[in-house]
Amino acid sequence: MKKTLLLLTLPAVLLFSSCTKEKVVAPNDLPATSTNYISTHFPDQQIVQAVKEFDDLKITYTVYLNNGTKIEFNQSGEVKEMEGNDALPDSVIPSAILTYIENNYPSEFIKNWNLEKTVQEIKLSNGITLEFDKNGNFLRIDN
Repeated sequence: MKKTLLLLTLPAVLLFSSCTKEKVVAPNDLPATSTNYISTHFPDQQIVQAVKEFDDLKITYTVYLNNGTKIEFNQSGEVKEMEGNDALPDSVIPSAILTYIENNYPSEFIKNWNLEKTVQEIKLSNGITLEFDKNGNFLRIDN
Protein backbone atom coordinates (compact mmCIF):
# COMPACT_ATOMS: atom_id res chain seq x y z
CA MET A 1 0.00 0.00 0.00
CA LYS A 2 2.81 2.43 0.89
CA LYS A 3 4.62 1.67 -2.38
CA THR A 4 1.45 2.34 -4.37
CA LEU A 5 0.88 5.63 -2.56
CA LEU A 6 4.50 6.63 -3.18
CA LEU A 7 4.21 5.81 -6.87
CA LEU A 8 1.03 7.89 -7.14
CA THR A 9 2.46 10.95 -5.38
CA LEU A 10 5.90 10.91 -7.02
CA PRO A 11 4.74 12.40 -10.37
CA ALA A 12 2.99 15.26 -8.56
CA VAL A 13 6.08 16.02 -6.47
CA LEU A 14 8.29 16.02 -9.56
CA LEU A 15 5.86 18.24 -11.43
CA PHE A 16 5.77 20.88 -8.70
CA SER A 17 9.52 20.75 -8.09
CA SER A 18 10.29 21.51 -11.74
CA CYS A 19 8.07 24.60 -11.87
CA THR A 20 9.49 28.07 -12.11
CA LYS A 21 10.08 29.80 -8.80
CA GLU A 22 10.80 33.49 -8.41
CA LYS A 23 12.21 35.41 -5.50
CA VAL A 24 12.85 39.11 -5.10
CA VAL A 25 16.47 39.65 -4.03
CA ALA A 26 18.49 42.62 -2.87
CA PRO A 27 20.75 44.24 -5.49
CA ASN A 28 23.82 43.13 -3.53
CA ASP A 29 22.66 39.50 -4.00
CA LEU A 30 23.19 39.78 -7.77
CA PRO A 31 26.37 38.34 -9.29
CA ALA A 32 29.18 40.91 -9.26
CA THR A 33 29.35 40.73 -13.07
CA SER A 34 25.75 41.96 -13.26
CA THR A 35 26.19 44.87 -10.87
CA ASN A 36 29.42 45.90 -12.62
CA TYR A 37 27.61 45.80 -15.97
CA ILE A 38 24.81 48.01 -14.67
CA SER A 39 27.15 50.53 -13.04
CA THR A 40 29.27 50.71 -16.22
CA HIS A 41 26.51 51.03 -18.82
CA PHE A 42 23.69 52.57 -16.77
CA PRO A 43 25.58 54.77 -14.28
CA ASP A 44 22.71 57.21 -13.72
CA GLN A 45 20.11 54.51 -13.08
CA GLN A 46 19.12 52.81 -9.86
CA ILE A 47 17.95 49.23 -9.44
CA VAL A 48 14.26 49.29 -8.56
CA GLN A 49 13.85 45.54 -8.25
CA ALA A 50 15.90 42.38 -8.81
CA VAL A 51 14.26 38.98 -9.25
CA LYS A 52 16.02 35.63 -9.06
CA GLU A 53 14.24 32.95 -11.06
CA PHE A 54 14.78 29.22 -10.65
CA ASP A 55 13.63 27.27 -13.71
CA ASP A 56 14.55 23.59 -13.61
CA LEU A 57 18.34 23.70 -13.27
CA LYS A 58 18.84 27.25 -14.58
CA ILE A 59 18.97 30.45 -12.60
CA THR A 60 18.33 33.83 -14.18
CA TYR A 61 18.21 37.33 -12.75
CA THR A 62 15.88 40.02 -14.03
CA VAL A 63 16.75 43.56 -13.01
CA TYR A 64 14.42 46.54 -13.37
CA LEU A 65 15.96 50.01 -13.47
CA ASN A 66 14.23 53.27 -12.57
CA ASN A 67 14.14 54.44 -16.22
CA GLY A 68 12.01 51.41 -17.19
CA THR A 69 14.85 49.30 -18.56
CA LYS A 70 14.65 45.56 -17.89
CA ILE A 71 17.86 43.50 -18.07
CA GLU A 72 18.05 39.72 -17.87
CA PHE A 73 21.26 38.00 -16.77
CA ASN A 74 22.23 34.33 -16.66
CA GLN A 75 23.43 32.76 -13.42
CA SER A 76 27.01 33.86 -14.14
CA GLY A 77 25.86 37.45 -14.40
CA GLU A 78 26.26 37.73 -18.18
CA VAL A 79 23.60 39.75 -19.98
CA LYS A 80 21.10 37.81 -22.09
CA GLU A 81 18.46 40.39 -22.91
CA MET A 82 17.68 44.09 -22.50
CA GLU A 83 14.47 45.97 -23.08
CA GLY A 84 13.83 49.65 -22.64
CA ASN A 85 11.29 52.36 -23.31
CA ASP A 86 14.03 54.65 -24.60
CA ALA A 87 17.21 54.04 -26.55
CA LEU A 88 19.58 51.50 -25.03
CA PRO A 89 23.06 52.95 -24.46
CA ASP A 90 25.39 52.52 -27.44
CA SER A 91 27.91 50.91 -25.10
CA VAL A 92 25.69 47.82 -24.66
CA ILE A 93 25.26 47.17 -28.39
CA PRO A 94 27.97 45.22 -30.26
CA SER A 95 29.85 47.63 -32.53
CA ALA A 96 29.05 45.79 -35.79
CA ILE A 97 25.32 45.98 -35.04
CA LEU A 98 25.53 49.61 -33.99
CA THR A 99 27.34 50.50 -37.24
CA TYR A 100 24.72 48.65 -39.29
CA ILE A 101 21.88 50.54 -37.57
CA GLU A 102 23.63 53.91 -37.94
CA ASN A 103 24.13 53.28 -41.67
CA ASN A 104 20.74 51.75 -42.51
CA TYR A 105 18.33 53.20 -39.94
CA PRO A 106 19.87 56.53 -38.93
CA SER A 107 16.65 58.01 -37.55
CA GLU A 108 15.81 54.99 -35.36
CA PHE A 109 17.20 53.75 -32.05
CA ILE A 110 17.53 50.32 -30.46
CA LYS A 111 14.93 49.53 -27.78
CA ASN A 112 15.56 45.80 -27.27
CA TRP A 113 18.54 43.49 -27.61
CA ASN A 114 18.36 39.72 -27.15
CA LEU A 115 21.17 37.18 -27.31
CA GLU A 116 20.04 33.69 -28.27
CA LYS A 117 22.13 30.58 -28.90
CA THR A 118 22.95 31.35 -32.53
CA VAL A 119 21.64 34.87 -33.19
CA GLN A 120 21.25 38.33 -31.74
CA GLU A 121 17.93 40.11 -32.19
CA ILE A 122 17.28 43.80 -31.87
CA LYS A 123 14.08 45.78 -31.99
CA LEU A 124 14.13 49.31 -33.30
CA SER A 125 12.03 52.27 -32.20
CA ASN A 126 9.88 51.87 -35.33
CA GLY A 127 8.98 48.28 -34.34
CA ILE A 128 11.20 46.48 -36.85
CA THR A 129 13.06 43.44 -35.48
CA LEU A 130 16.41 42.58 -37.05
CA GLU A 131 18.47 39.41 -36.69
CA PHE A 132 22.25 39.27 -36.64
CA ASP A 133 24.64 36.35 -36.22
CA LYS A 134 26.89 35.99 -33.17
CA ASN A 135 29.51 38.23 -34.83
CA GLY A 136 27.03 41.02 -35.53
CA ASN A 137 26.59 40.34 -39.25
CA PHE A 138 23.11 41.19 -40.52
CA LEU A 139 20.98 38.14 -41.35
CA ARG A 140 17.41 39.31 -41.95
CA ILE A 141 14.42 41.36 -40.94
CA ASP A 142 12.36 39.20 -38.60
CA ASN A 143 8.60 39.51 -38.92
